[in-house]
Amino acid sequence: SGPNRIGQGIEFDYCCCQAAFALREDGFQTVMVNSNPETVSTDYDTSDELFFEPLTVEDVLNICDRIKPEGVIVQFGGQTPLNLARALELAGVPIIGTSPASIDAAEDREQFDALLERLKLRRPPNGSATSLDQAQGIAHRIGYPLLVRPSFVLGGRAMQIVYDDESLARYVAEAVDVSPGRPVLIDKFLEDAMEVDVDAVSDGRRTIVGGIMQHVEEAGIHSGDSACAIPPQTLPAAVILELRESTYALARELGVCGLMNVQYAVKDGQVYVLEVNPRASRTVPFVSKATGVPLARIAARAMVGVSLAEQGIDEEPWPKHVSVKESVFPFSKFPGVDIVLGPEMRSTGEVMGIDDDFAMAFAKSQMAASSALPREGTVFVSVSERDKRAIVPVARKLKEMGFRLVATAGTARALAEEGVEAELIRKLQEGRPNLLDLIANDGIALVINTPSGKGARTDEGRIRAAATSHGVPCITTIAAARIAVQGIEALRTRPMRVSALQDRFHPAQLSPA
Repeated sequence: SGPNRIGQGIEFDYCCCQAAFALREDGFQTVMVNSNPETVSTDYDTSDELFFEPLTVEDVLNICDRIKPEGVIVQFGGQTPLNLARALELAGVPIIGTSPASIDAAEDREQFDALLERLKLRRPPNGSATSLDQAQGIAHRIGYPLLVRPSFVLGGRAMQIVYDDESLARYVAEAVDVSPGRPVLIDKFLEDAMEVDVDAVSDGRRTIVGGIMQHVEEAGIHSGDSACAIPPQTLPAAVILELRESTYALARELGVCGLMNVQYAVKDGQVYVLEVNPRASRTVPFVSKATGVPLARIAARAMVGVSLAEQGIDEEPWPKHVSVKESVFPFSKFPGVDIVLGPEMRSTGEVMGIDDDFAMAFAKSQMAASSALPREGTVFVSVSERDKRAIVPVARKLKEMGFRLVATAGTARALAEEGVEAELIRKLQEGRPNLLDLIANDGIALVINTPSGKGARTDEGRIRAAATSHGVPCITTIAAARIAVQGIEALRTRPMRVSALQDRFHPAQLSPA
């Protein structure tokens, strides 16, 4: 297993534990390597033997010399153990499951592009650069906006969306300073695209899609930070079919044995492959609990040679209920920090809400994440120029439900032009009482503020930070605002029911697609 930190969380600990439990049930002696005392995988009764050692090649080789394992599994503990795979294989350690060569093929930009070319799968135009001249050449070839990142990152660390030459130059200068000689990866950023995560399990011959998760936030928010739903709510049947077929093809081409996660973007009905991880992903616990299919256990057994058919896995789950995963953020512990999300992961955990319909499941997920949606009160609305048209139906619905709206001048004017009344509130520099006073006096029930400028020192950054420190739910994307309004309406119009997770599951059903 691996250390738990932002970008590489407790979800991997779940996968390691489930794998150890399944293999012990099948008569194997299991050995865990992990140096983190805060994990379940380091409990004395999780495995037969525990080596409380750091995850370095030298330490793992010492353990292998001592216990002579039949096989070593690296794909359940996140990126850290995965990075050891090639060195361990070269030292003669038997890596079971997906081969280190396949792991490299998914992570190396040139190999991965060639693989997608063979499979005739789309991906956003891209390139990699080790100098500013190269980076600008790629930028002018594929066009802004761009998603830029260092190669081999954890949790999207240091990823950014850049919109012009000046931002690109600044980013490349910093990236080259941090890791000289390592390329900067540059992708065309698909604006207004919908992101989809697919988790699958393969026995090397057959692949089963365990879950298709539609993200609430549009592409550009790290998948570990975005809320998402199983089953997908608005994807057409043809797109769902293409997602499945692409996942089968990728698993087959990479020779996956065990778990695989694929991140897709869907824009104008076209499916693009963003990233393939031939390992457990942070969504595996959520998918397993949402569908009742224990993916990590199934994958562990597949790695030791038990086929999916022998495990009785012959249908893909498609639950009748809706499950929403919501991320939990540590912002309340860091007063003054701006809470706007981006491609760099910032969450420290996740929760889920389950119901028969999406709106109520979303409302439950917000309660679990300590940002419960209000049923009445005053809503502050202030959105960037590009979102002014999109916010009108959201504001109108809130008004119809009896909420009082307050807004800054530009947003109030845009709403008034569409016949939605909102009271004008002073900007911070215009004197008092202003919005911060209202928030401090419990006068605001919900903040909807899409950013025009990021940073804690901007007025809007101060507003978002104040809302968070006073426990006021704060929504920073139009997509989340639309769904929050649906959740509020569900809470106001029907009773909330609670049921045990175990009561939700019936025999798995094949997808209607």
